[in-house]
Amino acid sequence: MEMKKINSGKLRAIGYDACARLLQVQLDDGSTLQYGGVGEEAWRRLAGSAAAWSFYRDNIEEEFAAKRASGKPAGGANPLDALFGKS
Repeated sequence: MEMKKINSGKLRAIGYDACARLLQVQLDDGSTLQYGGVGEEAWRRLAGSAAAWSFYRDNIEEEFAAKRASGKPAGGANPLDALFGKS
């Protein structure tokens, strides 16, 4: 999937596979998330938005389930790590 570099809020790159209806986003912490079932219209609006981070939060993050493709966990360290002695 070809990724388009972007600098909007925490977004650093976005990409879309029309055949699979799969949106992929890379965040500033290095993590990559995938969203399935995303239509081409949502992709076009995200890719063309002057406020891509706001569009992503309002129309992608809240509407579709994310699958982590790579990178760090969303909040950094797992809060249970300290409980179980992991660092």
